[in-house]
Amino acid sequence: MKTTLYRSETRGHERHGWLDARHTFSFANYYDPNRIHFGALRVLNDDIIEGGKGFGTHGHDNMEIITIPLEGNLHHQDSLGHGGVIKTGDVQVMSAGSGIKHSEYNGENEQTLNLFQIWVFPNKKNVQPRYEQKTLDFWNKKNKLHEIVTPTASEHALWIHQDAWFSIGEFDNNKGESYTLKSDKNGVFVMVIEGSFNVSGIDLNRRDGLGISDVDKLEIKSLSDNARILLMEVPMQI
Repeated sequence: MKTTLYRSETRGHERHGWLDARHTFSFANYYDPNRIHFGALRVLNDDIIEGGKGFGTHGHDNMEIITIPLEGNLHHQDSLGHGGVIKTGDVQVMSAGSGIKHSEYNGENEQTLNLFQIWVFPNKKNVQPRYEQKTLDFWNKKNKLHEIVTPTASEHALWIHQDAWFSIGEFDNNKGESYTLKSDKNGVFVMVIEGSFNVSGIDLNRRDGLGISDVDKLEIKSLSDNARILLMEVPMQI
């Protein structure tokens, strides 16, 4: 088993007035040559956005973008004609493909918005751009990992153009689960959202990350109540 530990306090940190951003991997003005990506996982941003503020219209291409609101509501508009609100318990996916423009902002003036924005390299380029969001309600089904992103369409998950599987869950103290990888070509990046976990013998605290490869199974055990975790299984070769 090969592991790389990313403690929360070692992440890149940028504050732009209304935006307080933490970067697990190199992004914008934060650059670390040792933290460019983990396999096909390119970006893992932990953004806090002040009320009424956000990102104006901007473009992306050839990237799979997954957004997970952790607290608050994200308002979205894009060049495909989609517009709406992504709430806590929802997941949003955009396949940027040949090109898409969008804006995203905190539409609640009195409430802070906290979200993960995650970019994954696609397994095919210049696809037709697409957008999808679903309410998956994973926090109300405790002590179990729930798949939220997969490579194929599903009633209970969203899909992206990559052989990647994302799973999320909330666990009580001393509860846990085994996770078996879908492919021996993949690794798993673990992000502790809240609380503490032991993952295959390594203790992790809030917002710690752990990249794991050359392994076929992980053992996950919560070390606190109301502990939340995100697993991102991705190909290690891109």
